[in-house]
Amino acid sequence: MKILLIEDDREAAGYVAQGLAQEGHNLSVATDGRDGLFRATGESWDLLIVDRMLPGLDGLQLVRMLRAGGLRIPVLFLTTLGGVGDRVGGLNAGGDDYLVKPFAFAELVARVNALGRRPHHLVAETVLRIGDLEMDLLARTVRRAGDTVQLQPREFRLLEYLMRHAGEVVTRTMLLESVWDFHFDPRTNIVETHISRLRSKIHRADSPELIHTVRGAGYTLHAAA
Repeated sequence: MKILLIEDDREAAGYVAQGLAQEGHNLSVATDGRDGLFRATGESWDLLIVDRMLPGLDGLQLVRMLRAGGLRIPVLFLTTLGGVGDRVGGLNAGGDDYLVKPFAFAELVARVNALGRRPHHLVAETVLRIGDLEMDLLARTVRRAGDTVQLQPREFRLLEYLMRHAGEVVTRTMLLESVWDFHFDPRTNIVETHISRLRSKIHRADSPELIHTVRGAGYTLHAAA
């Protein structure tokens, strides 16, 4: 497989690249997030191996940007961040697998090979639709009932997360990790404030409510049945 490893630790990158090359894979290395994003979108790859903590652009942001642009290359996060919240955040950001350092090299090889066997989805999803709400991920625009909705970048990211998980209950913790990159509770009403603002912006008098509060659990986005 043709693999791009995005890792700023040169010693770790050399170890992984040499080992996977011996397994017959073709490895290239990018040492910061921005270069990794440029190379990931500029060439054809079978797999990306991405560190979470990168200079320039962190791994979560990098993968979110790839997914928002419609790139469906399999992604394996390889990182020292091994908490449950870290793993969930990585997978919710668009990662396909997550391996914590230090790791057994045999396990890395097995996971790489497993991802290589997965079918690639060549048709990219660039527009999300729920009822009369439409989000264009490439143009970064939102329309409700034909009207343009002006959103701030964080509001766009919040709505994208809700639309990608339409019909599911998403918790406050999930939103803090995936939309704000917080792996702790800031003890503020930041989520509630943004949800309220987003509701008002996408509300249309002749259209049903889309964002619903699930008392004691979180929020869900769905169109009326």
